[in-house]
Parts: sequence; structure tokens; C-alpha cells
Amino acid sequence: MLDLRQLRYFVAVAEAEHVGRAAEELHISQSPLSRQIAQLEKNLGLTLFERTQQRIRLTADGKVFLTETRALLRHADRLENLGRRLGRGEEGGLCIGYVADAMHTGVLPAALRALQEERPGIHVSLYSLTPEEQFVGLRQRSLDIALVQQPPAGDDPDLLAAPLLEDPLLLALPAGHPLAGRDTLTAADLDGMPWIAVGGSGEPGARDAFVASCVASGFAPDIRLDAPDPLTALGLVASGLGLALVQRSMVRGATDGVVVRELPWHQASVQLWAAWHRIDLRPVVASFRETVLTGRTAGS
Repeated sequence: MLDLRQLRYFVAVAEAEHVGRAAEELHISQSPLSRQIAQLEKNLGLTLFERTQQRIRLTADGKVFLTETRALLRHADRLENLGRRLGRGEEGGLCIGYVADAMHTGVLPAALRALQEERPGIHVSLYSLTPEEQFVGLRQRSLDIALVQQPPAGDDPDLLAAPLLEDPLLLALPAGHPLAGRDTLTAADLDGMPWIAVGGSGEPGARDAFVASCVASGFAPDIRLDAPDPLTALGLVASGLGLALVQRSMVRGATDGVVVRELPWHQASVQLWAAWHRIDLRPVVASFRETVLTGRTAGS
């Protein structure tokens, strides 16, 4: 049987890549920590770390085990919290996974506001995770609902999903750009222009997908910068560093130094989906899911 204490030790060492630093963070001595990690490896029959005199690194198997361990520990923490709340006569809290667009578009804040009005005082834990991590969390019950850009496979045996939002992408240009004065732009106008790719450095395949969509529309972007999120991209555009495609919900109202134009010939959008486990274990989960789905929009 797995020892949760050993698993927490394992995560600490994996994140620090140094037994001494991990021991300091855990407030224990280095030797007992090393023994616990060795015991865990022996019990599993698995080598989790590659050890050198300078540092300690995860093996390929160790990296896989780390992902699953984190999910298990999140679930254990949630289970303990749920038990304490049920012991006090409460209905338990909610654990929600999300991607940044769930915040940017206002979908998650609106749902949380409605939840607080309906159930004042309910405890909510938010986890910013990749879609893959969220799907694992749903299956392992460490998450109650996931907000992701793409749904799980339609034939997934455990998970269901529903669309929440389709947010069209608009062109953001520096206010002083030669094209800013035009109401209508063509693909040829944008060809070879300096661009800012949104999310390109942090999301696998995002840059390639962005370039492919541009080429399909008839122009090739000259990507000069990668912005981790739309707000950063807008700031870079305002500074005159390039053009960017940003979802409509992010460019409402006046943005100093930025001009926005629609591109009817470039059909691209940011999508948001809600995903959940097929089997509901608690009424509060189903209730919140209905709150999220009721607040869905078709883009704004």
C-alpha cells in the first residue's frame, strides 16, 4: 500500500531536484528523507531518480509517476477537506480545473458569482491545469468540473462535455500602424507583417496551429514574439511590436494604443468547453455544472 507521506517526500525531491533542499523545505533531516525515497523505490520496484554527485533527476518512469502522484495527492487533500466539511454538517466544497481563457472570457468568474449567491460560504478550490491534467483529475475525482479549450473524445468511457463559448478572434494593430486607418483588410495586407503569437511558447502545438490557420487564410505571419496570454499580447501590440489575433471578449472597450479590426475571411475563434465525470457523486457538483451550462454564451 502506498504511503502518502513517502509520496509527498517524493514530490518535494522531484521538484527541488536536490535532497538537501527538499529536506529543508520539509523540515526533516536529509538522511531520513533519502531512506524514505529509497524505500519507496524498493516497494515499487522502480527507479524514480537518476543520481549524480551534483544533482538528482527524475527518470522517464519517475516523470510519469510524478504526474500521477500529484493527482493522487490533490485528491487526498480534497478528500480530507470534504470529510471535515461533511463532519461539520456541510455539503462539501468544489474543485474546479480551468485554463486561462475561462478567466479571460468571464465564464468562470460569472459561474462562481452565481454559486456564491446560491450557496453562500461554500468552499471552492481552483486549479490552473492543462486539459490533459484536468481530464486525469476528473477520472481520479480530484476535480469536479474542468473548463478546457477542447472536449475529451466523444467515445470517452468516463467523461462528458458541453460547449460553453465560441469567442471570435479579432485583429489587434498598433494605433500608429500604417494599416490602422483602414476599415477593411485583406490577407495580402497582412502577409509578412511582424506578429505576436498568443500562447505559442507555453502550449504545445499552439504556434504551429496559429501559423497553419494564417497560411490557410492566405498570409504568412512573421512571428517576432510569443505572448503567454492575450493581455500580454495587447500590451505588446500597444507598444508597436507587432500584430496579434485576440479574442473579442478581451478587446471590449477602448484599449490605449490598439486598434481592432474584424477579419471576416479568417474564421478562427477560441472555444471553451465544460467537461465532467459521467457519474455524479454529490448533488452540489451537478448543481454547479448546471450553473455553468446555464451561463454559456455563443460568443460576445
